[in-house]
Amino acid sequence: MNRKRVHRLYVEEGLQVRTRRRKKVASHVRVPLPAPRGVNEAWSMDFVADRLENGRKLRMLTIVDQFSRECVMIEPDHALTSHRVVACLDRLKAVRGLPQSITVDNGTEFDSNAVDAWAYFNKVKMQFIRPGKPTENAFIESFNGRLRDEFLNAHVFETMEEVRQKVEVWKLDYNQRRPHGSLGYFPPEEFARRAKVGLQEGKKLNLEVAQKTG
Repeated sequence: MNRKRVHRLYVEEGLQVRTRRRKKVASHVRVPLPAPRGVNEAWSMDFVADRLENGRKLRMLTIVDQFSRECVMIEPDHALTSHRVVACLDRLKAVRGLPQSITVDNGTEFDSNAVDAWAYFNKVKMQFIRPGKPTENAFIESFNGRLRDEFLNAHVFETMEEVRQKVEVWKLDYNQRRPHGSLGYFPPEEFARRAKVGLQEGKKLNLEVAQKTG
């Protein structure tokens, strides 16, 4: 007697079979990482959803540097799959390198074979927050809130090309002109530049001290 026949007999008799749902167990250990001490050590990544004027879906992949608060990327489109996420990360790898870790939620695009394979190949740790704990990815949550309040809610978009053009202008203003209280009221790019200079000067000073005492 096969399963389909058993199911039909149960339905005919008005019986029900209680199925036990299997609890999904995360394949990634969620442990807190130390706070980044420099640019490009740790990123945060997430999605923002909206709609065009004609009702078509609009999604944006957003990526932020946790140390400098710099917006590394905003990628808008109607749909963004896990393979598209990988393509975006590869573009960033070519122009600025990759971080040691990327903090994400448990969305299917991030918790996928494609992203998992990319992370393994590039030696990047995918740091998954706990379900229902968006505050564990506070950097990107704060950024996405600004993006929605200042950009998405302030404009009506007719086409995707219009979104791409205008969001790039907003991104440049955010990175290059917007002062941040948590960054000493410097814009993210200026803060990142000063941090790199300070690191280089610190390394130079340490080298000089080592040479004198060596």
